[in-house]
Amino acid sequence: MSYVSNLISKFTMEVNKLISELKTRWKKPTPPLFQKLGQLGLILAGIGGAILTAPVALPLVLTNVAGYLLTAGTVLASISQITSE
Repeated sequence: MSYVSNLISKFTMEVNKLISELKTRWKKPTPPLFQKLGQLGLILAGIGGAILTAPVALPLVLTNVAGYLLTAGTVLASISQITSE
């Protein structure tokens, strides 16, 4: 039982350290290139979200592409935000 609690304690400490590092990086200034990439990501996510929530029936290919745009845009914007100088 002691081994498991020790392992859980170490895991919790590592997770807290990782979260602290992400918070620190989130607050640092973002380089201009990554600011532009973040804006591009938001645009892609917006286009994908608009297509997916359209009140009309759209072809399956278009909805699949919209899902990929939404995912790629969200990931791009998130990664760009935590990139620091």
